Amino acid sequence: MPGNTHKSRTSNKMMTLFVCFLAALAGLLFGLDIGVIAGALPFIAKDFNVTSHQQEWIVSSMMFGAAIGAIGSGWMSSRLGRKKSLMAGAILFVIGSLWSAMAPNPEMLIAARVVLGLAVGVASYTAPLYLSEIAPEKIRGSMISLYQLMITIGILGAYLSDTAFSYTGNWRWMLGIITIPAILLLVGVCFLPNSPRWLAAKGHFRDAQRVLDRLRDTSEQAKRELDEIRESLKIKQTGWSLFRENSNFRRAVYLGVLLQVMQQFTGMNVIMYYAPKIFEIAGFSNTTEQMWGTVIVGLVNVLATFIAIGLVDRWGRKPTLTLGFLVMAVGMGILGTMLHIGIESPGAQYFAVAMLLMFIIGFAMSAGPLIWVLCSEIQPLKGRDFGITVSTTTNWIANMIVGATFLTMLNTLGNANTFWVYAGLNILFIILTVMLIPETKNISLEHIERNLMSGKKLRDIGSQE
Repeated sequence: MPGNTHKSRTSNKMMTLFVCFLAALAGLLFGLDIGVIAGALPFIAKDFNVTSHQQEWIVSSMMFGAAIGAIGSGWMSSRLGRKKSLMAGAILFVIGSLWSAMAPNPEMLIAARVVLGLAVGVASYTAPLYLSEIAPEKIRGSMISLYQLMITIGILGAYLSDTAFSYTGNWRWMLGIITIPAILLLVGVCFLPNSPRWLAAKGHFRDAQRVLDRLRDTSEQAKRELDEIRESLKIKQTGWSLFRENSNFRRAVYLGVLLQVMQQFTGMNVIMYYAPKIFEIAGFSNTTEQMWGTVIVGLVNVLATFIAIGLVDRWGRKPTLTLGFLVMAVGMGILGTMLHIGIESPGAQYFAVAMLLMFIIGFAMSAGPLIWVLCSEIQPLKGRDFGITVSTTTNWIANMIVGATFLTMLNTLGNANTFWVYAGLNILFIILTVMLIPETKNISLEHIERNLMSGKKLRDIGSQE
């Protein structure tokens, strides 16, 4: 019997990891579509002879679609379930990738990227939500950070692909090759179970029990978790009505909005979308140098995400976020100062790159994954779909603003002042983290919900008392 019990626990643990990994594959497509435009944009601009303003729209059109996709995901995820929502996202990835590769003009390319944005919006909403509901609380932060890791791997993959195709300048292959992993995602999602929390919310308690039995170490643990879910489902208010009638829920929604604004205005996606342009500003005029510099950015982003996976469930969310914002502020501040002084020598160029990479490490170890972790943890079950819809939509609206204004900021404020603005914002985010952000390490979603609904201060909703 002890041998069978151990075998069962090992099997369940492997099943949990397999399920979480497949769900996180949505992050891979997310990352590919974020990263691919950085390398393709210079060649698109040359081929279609587009202005800086049109380039901003080619970049930011995907975020516009993502905002719409995130809004629709709340309804779709609630009605159809997390699994079917992920399948819909995978189908949109396939359509958008093919359309982008065949676009005959800038207008069609923008339309295709709106479709890709719809897919990214669905993935960015549904995958962290699904992971938070599937993963045991002890590894929940690490599993959601896995989603962020897959995003960074996707970005790196896109940069490597862009670099390979840059020697011929074939941007259509850069955009079209993403169809292959999109099809793989579609096939993989077919093997995922439905979320036990979603099943319970729909009254399918036996199905929820069966899924939990396959994902938890013991049947007692699975039963205990289902009992907690049942208890939280006794609250009958949902979504918009809960938002209107319950001030405590409104606090959680507003906190989710703030977290996503903080993540986007660190300035990370400026680097993701315009990396070759930033290397040009830093003095690397050769296209090959710019492309390989972009690959290094992607590689550091991947490696630094492992820091978050290692720290999030041991060190905690709040101290990791605080350190990350500090590192980003220093990196952006020094880079802005160097641009102000002037980057003339090779040594100064490489030091500027080091500061850029330092900034990326700060983001990847903190705000990148942890904002998604917190946004999936702080919303009460009956309002989770609504709350995460609002925060994810905010993410993409803020993302669109960042993508649509960077080149304009460079032209109006100047290079140094633009980077100083982002450095100042990161200092502000340190203060907001200390004042408002809760520590949710090793706390069940149900306990966080009870603290929130009892009126505890936002920074204290993760406390054990």
